[in-house]
Amino acid sequence: MVYQISIKKRALKALEKINEPYYSPIKKAIIGLSHNPRPNGFKKLKGRDAFRIRVAHYRIIYEIFDETLIIDIIDLGHRKEIYG
Repeated sequence: MVYQISIKKRALKALEKINEPYYSPIKKAIIGLSHNPRPNGFKKLKGRDAFRIRVAHYRIIYEIFDETLIIDIIDLGHRKEIYG
């Protein structure tokens, strides 16, 4: 099963501000979610129906909709700023 990726405007703006060497691994991780929405190291976030994965110092926060095969990227950012 291949999931469709949907990226919220807020996450897209954050992704545009990220430079190399982090941009490519983050983009690769987002694309990888379409094949495996629960990769090694993913965690369920407390207090909301969302998950997160780590890519270097950055975090990608997303929701999984198994019934419609959609992954919704809610937000992404540096680990010091993302949870605040």
